[in-house]
Formats: sequence, C-alpha cells, structure tokens
Amino acid sequence: MGPCTTFLRLTDRKRAAIIDAAIEEFRAAGFEATSMDRIAARASVSKRTVYNHFPSKEVLFAAILRQLWDQSDAGNAPGYRADQPLRPQLLDLLMRKLKLLNDEAFLSLARVAIAAGIHSPERARDMVARMGEREEDLTVWIRAAAGDGRLKTAEPLFAALQLQGLVKAFAFWPQVTMGQPPLSKAEQKKVAESAADMFLAQYAGERGAE
Repeated sequence: MGPCTTFLRLTDRKRAAIIDAAIEEFRAAGFEATSMDRIAARASVSKRTVYNHFPSKEVLFAAILRQLWDQSDAGNAPGYRADQPLRPQLLDLLMRKLKLLNDEAFLSLARVAIAAGIHSPERARDMVARMGEREEDLTVWIRAAAGDGRLKTAEPLFAALQLQGLVKAFAFWPQVTMGQPPLSKAEQKKVAESAADMFLAQYAGERGAE
C-alpha cells in the first residue's frame, strides 16, 4: 500500500466521520442550531477539514440525503429494460423508494430540511437544486420508456412527480408531519402496486402491457 492510497483512505474515513457526526447533530439540534464547529468536534476533526470536504452546511446536508438514498438502494437502481414488462420494473423502483421513505434517519432529516425551508425559502430552493443534481431514478426510467414508445408522456419529470405523489401520500407525509408509524412490508407492497397500476393506466401506450 503506497502513501497515496493511505492518504485517500484516511480522507475517506474523515469524510465518513463528518457525515456521521452531521447526521447526529442535525437530528438532535435541527438545521439552524447545528454549526460546522459542533460537527467538527463530534467528528474529531478540525473545522478546516470539514470545510475542505463540504464548503457549506447546505452542501453537507444535501450530501447526507444523497448518501442515505444511495445506501437505501443497496446498489444502483436497474435501468429501463425494453424486453421486459413495465409493471414489474416499475414495482422494483417503487419498492426501492419505499425502503428509503421507511428509513427513520431519512425521515428525521426530512423534518430538519422542511423546518429549515420554512424559515428560509431561498435555502429550501438551494437544497432542492443540489438534490436534483443527480437525476432521480424514476424520471430516468420514465424518460427511457417514453422514448421507446411504451409510455405516453412528453413530460417525464411531471409524470415522475405525479407518481411520487401517489407514494408519498402514504409513505412520507403522514410520517413526517403527523408522526405516523412507517408502513409495514404488506402496506408498502399495497401502495407500490396501487401507484404502479394507476400510473400505467394513465400513461402506458399500446405496448405498455407487454
């Protein structure tokens, strides 16, 4: 192992420590009360090290949400497959999304983000923009299926937001705003199947049921 590899691994460990510390701080104190100083102290690194990895608190928060999304997938989400029926593909993507929405760490941070956004709409827009830097899996899938003629929509992002709304009405907003418990596996399956069927009934073209 060369010195360069050792340095990179140390850097990765410091980044992971910063993210872990930030998650705890944001969940415990909220966005406004959390400072980079407190995050650095909890991570046992210097404040300069924190800023070297994350130039602002907003960037750090967005990175946390992206990491939670990546972890929930347990690998990259499958892309559109032209040789397979749409419904099982869509159900796979929706169940992956429901796994994230069932994660208490993600829900806690979502509450933090919503509270921060209420106090500063400009900050909320910035967070959403940073989260959108990587195109969401459902939008990518819908765009590919529409390009293949199996979905009828000229607005993949609009269609993806509609589909997410069907899911989040049961598996996000009640938990974030009213403290309802996460959905059981059976409830997740029911929500995913109902959302997929409603979506395909609206958007599937003649080849949609193939």
